[in-house]
Amino acid sequence: MNMEDLIFKELSISEEIQKAITDMGFEELTPIQSLAIPHILKGKDVIGQAQTGTGKTCAFGIPAIEMAERESEDIQVLIICPTRELAIQISEELTHVSKYKKGIGILPIYGGQPINRQIFALKKRPQIIIGTPGRIMDHIRRKTLKLGNLKMVVLDEADEMLNMGFREDIDTILEKVPEEKQIILFSATMPQEILELTKKYQKDPVHVKASHRELTVPGIEQYYLEVSESAKLEVLSRLIDTNDINLALVFCNTKKKVDEVASSLQSRGYAAEALHGDMRQEQRDKVMNKFRKGKIDILVATDVAARGIDVDDVEAVFNYDLPNDEEYYVHRIGRTGRAGKTGKAFSFVVGREIYKLKDIKRYTKSDILFIRPPSLIDVEEKKTGLLLNKVRETLKEGDLAKYTAYVNNFLEDVNSHDDNGIDYINSSCIA
Repeated sequence: MNMEDLIFKELSISEEIQKAITDMGFEELTPIQSLAIPHILKGKDVIGQAQTGTGKTCAFGIPAIEMAERESEDIQVLIICPTRELAIQISEELTHVSKYKKGIGILPIYGGQPINRQIFALKKRPQIIIGTPGRIMDHIRRKTLKLGNLKMVVLDEADEMLNMGFREDIDTILEKVPEEKQIILFSATMPQEILELTKKYQKDPVHVKASHRELTVPGIEQYYLEVSESAKLEVLSRLIDTNDINLALVFCNTKKKVDEVASSLQSRGYAAEALHGDMRQEQRDKVMNKFRKGKIDILVATDVAARGIDVDDVEAVFNYDLPNDEEYYVHRIGRTGRAGKTGKAFSFVVGREIYKLKDIKRYTKSDILFIRPPSLIDVEEKKTGLLLNKVRETLKEGDLAKYTAYVNNFLEDVNSHDDNGIDYINSSCIA
């Protein structure tokens, strides 16, 4: 298996973390994760060259949680990042990773938040600290942040921190940490200043680089809708109906969600099937063949399961769950608009996911237009329009002379009854 095609189950990480990763909807490692995690788990210093949106938070976050000892009351991992937003984002992701590893404390510390609240939180002895350089320095000066038994330091978005003028702060912090520790550095670019930093503090670092894959999203109209989690199914149904979509792919982040959505669509009368990694290969092949032949209209899938989908007639892709990784977004929507045809991609955005969507926009350099969900009236009009079109087509085919007399008699009778012809219809049905 290619190094870049690793799946999480092949990593030597604990069952607790495996379970949390599955809950997060991850099955397959992104290139930077598969290149960096094995080295970090071995205790090596690593220089990771990767941009935002490549899954780098988990590249250092998974090993950090794995090596953190819950019995210890010392700070074991210090993650330094440029902004409060990034500190919060990393903290949230690491909290998800540590979901089943009870007893691991994760604390973000940054400027703009009352320092007394942070001092109080530090007294609860978290093992992992995520912070901005200025606020970390502040706590070191106050002696509220004790780094004497630190095992790992992560510098995330190192080039950004240097651009913001944090070089001196980083030097001061790194001079305060123990000599024997692992240093992980992530940076999108490798200017001279970064190389100096790595030379000064890292020991025989392994350099890993994940280049962004080629972005090709031509011929795809991209839209997003702001919806609540509970409204997604209804909005999906309306979009399918109003756009008259015959072949669609719906992406969810977890296998559980795939099953739920496929089942709900079936109960609404759609020809939908699920496709995910827990299904036997034989089942998956069966579903894929049905989809290729157009026997099912909607395929609900996880990212990994959808890898082998090579169908030219997919009219629309729905991101029922926004992908956790920007590269996945490109892979997903690339399933439509093939063979010179145009396709549509719709993404459902819930609450703060709007920030994730902005990252996707920046990464794909494409316009993703905001649209409102279709109303029930839109759905009815579309259905009526389709019905009338069918009637027109049937009329065009001709040979309807024998029915003309029946229709005329029916209309005359309806018009002659005050009760809208109900009696006539009833008597006709009985006859």
